[in-house]
Amino acid sequence: MIKRLLAGLALSLVAGSAAQAQSCASNFKSDGVPLVTSVNYKSWQIFPKLDPKKALANVAQGVAVEGFSDVQVDKSLGAVTAVQEGSGATVPPKLRVVVRKSGKGSRVDAIFIVNPGWVSPESTTRSGICRVIDSANG
Repeated sequence: MIKRLLAGLALSLVAGSAAQAQSCASNFKSDGVPLVTSVNYKSWQIFPKLDPKKALANVAQGVAVEGFSDVQVDKSLGAVTAVQEGSGATVPPKLRVVVRKSGKGSRVDAIFIVNPGWVSPESTTRSGICRVIDSANG
């Protein structure tokens, strides 16, 4: 009985470490049909020792550096929103980033929403989202 309990505990610790070790690129996903529906590009990453308040400030700066405009920070929600002007779209693509506490660190989630009728190359979008997420670390 004790061996099973210890084995289960060890397995949960390994699984928890693997989740924390995942990178933005490995967590990247997209859904939708380009040109037909909105396409949502999203990813996340955990920063085990990064204070959420510091991560939020860094992400807001990172979003601005990436060239997004109308950057808004909601400290109470731990969220940054912005749009990508100059894309030629009537309704510009939107970026939303949320920073929340995860253990002793922070989890950063990002979603980039491209409206119907427009496309964004997946490799370029993945690297851009990951730069924004990585900016949390300063």
